Parts: sequence; C-alpha cells; structure tokens
Amino acid sequence: MSVLVVVLAVSAACCLGFGFVLQQAAASHAPRSDYLSPRLLLDLMRVPSWLAGIGLMVCGMVLGALALGKGEVSVVEPLLATNLLFAMALSRHRTGQRLGHQGWAGLWLLAGGVTAFLLAGQPQGGEAVTSALRHWLVIGVVVGTALLLTAFAKRSDSGAAPALLAVAAGLLYGLQDALTRVSGQRLSDEGWAALVTAWQPYAVLALGVTGLLLVQSAFETGPLRVSLPPLTAAQPLAGIACGVGFLGDQLRTETGALAWQAAGLAAIVAGIVLLGLHPAMPEGPVGGRREKSLQPN
Repeated sequence: MSVLVVVLAVSAACCLGFGFVLQQAAASHAPRSDYLSPRLLLDLMRVPSWLAGIGLMVCGMVLGALALGKGEVSVVEPLLATNLLFAMALSRHRTGQRLGHQGWAGLWLLAGGVTAFLLAGQPQGGEAVTSALRHWLVIGVVVGTALLLTAFAKRSDSGAAPALLAVAAGLLYGLQDALTRVSGQRLSDEGWAALVTAWQPYAVLALGVTGLLLVQSAFETGPLRVSLPPLTAAQPLAGIACGVGFLGDQLRTETGALAWQAAGLAAIVAGIVLLGLHPAMPEGPVGGRREKSLQPN
C-alpha cells in the first residue's frame, strides 16, 4: 500500500469532512419547498459558507480521484470514511465539546476498523471483470437501492428521511468512486479521445449531481448527527462492493482473513455511529423542514 495513496486519501477525507459541516450549516436553513428539488442547489449557491463547503468537497473529490488513480478502491474507500473524524474535529471546535469516552471509543473503532480491514484484506488490484452482465448487475443493484431509499424518504414524514437520503447518496458516491477509477484508467491507457467517447465520465457527473442533491436534502431536513454517519458508512461499503464486483480488486479469502475484514467493517460502522451521535456534532434545527429564508453567512 503506497504512502502517497494514504496521504491523498486522508487529505481528501479532511476536505470532505470540513466541507460537509459547512454545507449542513447552510442547508439547514433552506425552505421546505426546496426539498429534493434542484431549486435547493440554486438557492444554496447564494450562501457563501455553502460555496466554501462545496469548494472543500470538490478539493476532496479531486484528491480522492488521484488516490483512486494510484490505488485500489478497496484501499481508498475505508480511508475516505475517516472524513467523519475531521467533521468531528471542526464541530468540536465550534461547540467546545470534549471527546469524552464516547468520542474516543468512536475514534478508536473507526481507526482500528480501517486498519484491521486493510491489514486483513490486503487489497490488491487485478484484472477488471469483462462481463457486461456483471458490471450492470452491480451498478443496477446500487442505483436501484438508492432510488428505492429515496422514494421511501420522499413519502416518509418520520425522522428517518434524512438517514435514508444519506444512505442513498453514500451508495451513489461509492459507485461514483468506482467509475472515477475506470475513467482514470481509460484516460491513462487510451487518452482523452477514448475518455470523452466513453459513458463512464458522464455517469460520474450525473451521480455526483444526484448525490449532491440527496445530501443537501438530508442536511436540510435533519441534523448532521443523523445524516452524516449513514452517508459515511454507505460510501465505502458500496465502493468496496464495486471494486470487488467489477474492478477486479482482490481481497484475501481465508476464513481468518474474512473474519477480520468483517470485524473491521463492523468496527468502522460502529465508530461512525458513535461519532455521529456525539454531542459535539451539531443537532441542527428541530424539524428541519420548516420554512426558512436562506441568508448569506
């Protein structure tokens, strides 16, 4: 595992974590009529702090793309999940809350889970799967699940809607990361002409815009502690599934290695949940769907 890949992925996670905090602070003041509508993005574009958050997210995506170009998806995705640590750091600075037992437990579970998965799985690159059926089966399952969760969230008046939207966005972002790696490989191997005539770059753009709308709608309707943990947990799981499913990533399959990989992924999810529920994470307005006017901040 390259040190450069680790540095790029962790730097990407830092930008993403800081960006999500700024985005949620702005989106929580969006009017209810913008829910799951492209108008939400247009309205938020008038808020400087949201634009700063988007700028950080774009930087994170670029760094993540560079990491994906030099390392396997199954390596980069768990490292990107550490964005919650940086979101926690910024939120903790803004709220003045100490980590306490819960914060430290979440931190060690997340860091330990990433380490255990990478050491046990020892992800390695391999030959990409050439079967179109397998490609579209994996993509169809990921996109179909995201659409189903979005439909449930749109019809739900309960507090589960932000979490459902966040999971849907995380699934799309995980798929986006996998297709970003495919696009990078095509550019490296065949040049710009082959890249612009392929469908993957346009799918990356469509997934990015759709995921952004879902994330901002989740941020609009719920506090960061409800929306960010599901997003952070779903993205690496989807990315790893795509990496193994059609990119040719190889993980160790011995019984002991599989057990440690499962334990590592479980620890990642548990750490994400503990950190997301920490008091340092802003609760946001109660009933975030209520009408509010967006004010530049």
